[in-house]
Amino acid sequence: MMRARIALIVSAVALLTLAGCGEKSQEMSSSASKPDGKPWQGEATRYAAKGWEKGDKEKWQLQLRARAQNQNEYIRTN
Repeated sequence: MMRARIALIVSAVALLTLAGCGEKSQEMSSSASKPDGKPWQGEATRYAAKGWEKGDKEKWQLQLRARAQNQNEYIRTN
C-alpha cells in the first residue's frame, strides 16, 4: 500500500517535470516579421487627433508636443 502510494507520487512528479519540456518555440519567424513604417504614416482612425492626416509629419510632431505639455504637472498647476 505504501509502496504504491510512493510509486504514484514519484510518477506524478516525473510526469509534471516532463510536461514542461513540451513548450513550443516563441521566436518570430523571419516571414512573420515586417518592418515598421514611420508613425505619422499610419492610418487615420477614430483615435487619431482631429485635423491630423496620414503622412503629415509636422502635425504629428506638434500633437506629440501638445500631449507631453498636457501631462506636465508643473505647467498644469501654474
